[in-house]
Amino acid sequence: MVKIRLARVGKKKKPTYRFVVSESTKDTYGKALEILGNYDPSSKVCSVNKDRILYWIGVGAQLSPTVHNMLVDQNVITKEKVKASKGKKKGKAAEAEAAAKAAEQAAAAPAPQAETVAEAPAEAVAEEKPAETPVEEKPAEPAA
Repeated sequence: MVKIRLARVGKKKKPTYRFVVSESTKDTYGKALEILGNYDPSSKVCSVNKDRILYWIGVGAQLSPTVHNMLVDQNVITKEKVKASKGKKKGKAAEAEAAAKAAEQAAAAPAPQAETVAEAPAEAVAEEKPAETPVEEKPAEPAA
């Protein structure tokens, strides 16, 4: 699958990025099919080749989430932004917070199902069970 994604270039602690078209299984540091533009995060300057990006999208190239959001900002494509980061969890603190949130939601939600089961008459429950049919037992054959 061909993807349009960012490849980091530039000096140590002074990154710049290129918009590249490459095979999704290949490394971004490797040879790209085409370079479509660049982005400098320190000055927030982004220059892209709009015609070539639209061409590659037209032939089936997929966009990485970050590139998708940057192209929406540059008005190259007219779609909504997507969530680009999954976020990082910070060990036990995040687990404790998630457990507290789950307990809070469980306490806030009433349990109406327990009341309806308790109010159901016992006769109605007994009628729902199917009648048991006797199983015929075959005599065991003697071993020869």
